[in-house]
Amino acid sequence: MKILTKNCTFCNIVDGNISARIISQNDNAIAFLDAFPLSVGHTLIIPKRHYSKVQDMNREYSSAMFDLLRIVTEAVEKATGVKASTMAIHNGADAGQVILHVHIHIIPRFSGDGAGPVHSMFKNRPNINSEEMDSMLDRIKEVLELS
Repeated sequence: MKILTKNCTFCNIVDGNISARIISQNDNAIAFLDAFPLSVGHTLIIPKRHYSKVQDMNREYSSAMFDLLRIVTEAVEKATGVKASTMAIHNGADAGQVILHVHIHIIPRFSGDGAGPVHSMFKNRPNINSEEMDSMLDRIKEVLELS
């Protein structure tokens, strides 16, 4: 049984209530062209069940998404004639996620497209010393051990 949210655009695509240019799908994920592309061939991959954030997904759905990502990325790059693509997941509204349903962007890239690397997105990068890096490492590992 698929759990979908009535007011979610992506759930409505899964349900067939909103049309999409579907590229491929498997039992638990679907790939389709982004309706508002950043480049020609811009593709989205979503789970067929509503999850707001990556960490909410179970292994079955996350594996299905990444299996589809691996297959579809090659097809998108070949079809668009590019040698590279940027893959992005905005995980939560504060990270820029507009539709609160997990989705992976495949954005075909070419030299001179003006987009730049992910590091160019951040104008106010932190100045973190070695001790602060070690402290953050320890805190993350501690949370993982408690999980």
